[in-house]
Amino acid sequence: MAMEAGARQEERVAGRVWTVRLDPHGRPSAGAVKLSCSRPACAEQRVHGSATAGRKAAIGHVNTHLARIRDGGGPRGEAWCACRAADCAWHNPDPTAVRRGGANPAAGAVRCGGPVVLTVYADRAGRLWRIAEMCARCAAATSDCRVLDTAPPASRTAPAGAGQALCKPGMKPEPADGTVRDGAAAVFSDHAPSLAADATSATGPAALPRARTSSPAPASRRAKQWGKIAQRTVPHDLEPDVLRLELIELGDAFRAYQQRPEPDLVLLAELHERKARAFALWADVNGDGSLRHEAKRAQKAAQTTREMHANRGGQAGDTVSGDGPVVERLLTRQQAVHARTVLDYAAIHAPHPEAEVRLAVLMLTLRAARAGTGNITGQDLTGWLQGDAERVLQQLVTAHWLRLPGNAADVMASRSEDPTAITVPTLLPERPRPFAFGKTTRARISGWAQKVVGDRKIRKKKAGAATRLLALYTAAHTRPDGRLGHAEDGGLDLDRAAAFCALSPGQVAEHAELLVVADWLTEADTAGGRLRGQLTERVLPLSGLL
Repeated sequence: MAMEAGARQEERVAGRVWTVRLDPHGRPSAGAVKLSCSRPACAEQRVHGSATAGRKAAIGHVNTHLARIRDGGGPRGEAWCACRAADCAWHNPDPTAVRRGGANPAAGAVRCGGPVVLTVYADRAGRLWRIAEMCARCAAATSDCRVLDTAPPASRTAPAGAGQALCKPGMKPEPADGTVRDGAAAVFSDHAPSLAADATSATGPAALPRARTSSPAPASRRAKQWGKIAQRTVPHDLEPDVLRLELIELGDAFRAYQQRPEPDLVLLAELHERKARAFALWADVNGDGSLRHEAKRAQKAAQTTREMHANRGGQAGDTVSGDGPVVERLLTRQQAVHARTVLDYAAIHAPHPEAEVRLAVLMLTLRAARAGTGNITGQDLTGWLQGDAERVLQQLVTAHWLRLPGNAADVMASRSEDPTAITVPTLLPERPRPFAFGKTTRARISGWAQKVVGDRKIRKKKAGAATRLLALYTAAHTRPDGRLGHAEDGGLDLDRAAAFCALSPGQVAEHAELLVVADWLTEADTAGGRLRGQLTERVLPLSGLL
């Protein structure tokens, strides 16, 4: 009697699984696919047209099943984990490790547990979709698996007469209303019913553990005992509890931010700041160095996001005038600092003092700044140097500043579909790195320099290399309103500007006037050994703030 009641007490149902597949059908040139579903009531379908049409039909079929499941009450709390029924092969590379009794499980094996959840899985090839009732731990461990709903806890109501059969002599039976008074047998998805029944038959009715007297947690809190953030699963038993809840909430907040129609840099910076603090505490708790590295990355991301907001988000100093529009600049303040570093490097390391050579060194340095190698085409060189391109390129090769796979004529003949790989020996990784920025900043600075050198109005005036260098120098040294130099300095040092452009101080005024004619500067003045002026409104997005 006791054995029968114990078996009924732990009676559960198998977790449901719906599998939708797309397979080729007929000749490949026909573009038809076969849509099949694991549910017997669903007939196979033939979708003609394209693979995209097949995926659209498959997603519609999946959504139909999801709607029916929700109409039927959603996931069932008394269901067994469907992933467990498949030996946890959905997430475990070694499914046999789950079945080994007494053996140490393979690394990465996840033991079933947590509430039953309704999930949908889609493979990255767009060929298979799977809806399943499974435990929360397996769902968290399965890549590309999304949790749609969480089942309420399974009812612990015992069948009629079961309480009397499971009680020891002298114990009072459980109330008929299903409430737990002295104890209840916990049921986990990784405990098979047969094992529980065998244990009951071997040892007789066992004493049931005493139930907790505290009231259960709200359903919403029970459903958020686990979560994901930054491709990591938050352990359900992570302590302190406030850290676990913060990590789960942060993961949800980042996912919600990705769904926003418009970016909010202030909110994103706050999320990165919270993530940095949470991951630093998480690293202190378990001593994981990768968590501390992630915390530093988050802190850096928060700083960069704030700089982007300060650069584009409309601080009072970033407007054209006090009441003017916000200027969306191509470079952040920190990227402008790196840009000025590259300009100084090119001025010092150019093998010849000509303006054309210095401009070529600057642009090629930006292409190869990260690894000492980069790609260029003949069109790039012609845009920078016009008719002097091949001559300047040969000068750099002769000075051993640049290595080419062929000769300069081959580079001039290369096109965008087949660029030439160049090498700058002084920038190779085995040498000390002169720059501390990453690939994203390198690409941004290189694009900025390309826009300045290739400015449409400057090209129309047929400005030479020295004038283009002066345009770069003025764009890199501005205040928020576009005026040159720091406010307290009253402009740029004329000697430094002239040295960068390979000019004499007396020649700077002539080239500055060319920039005024090209609508680059509103005005230019070189009196008193200072270059004073202001960028025009049209080029303010290219200004690099001091």
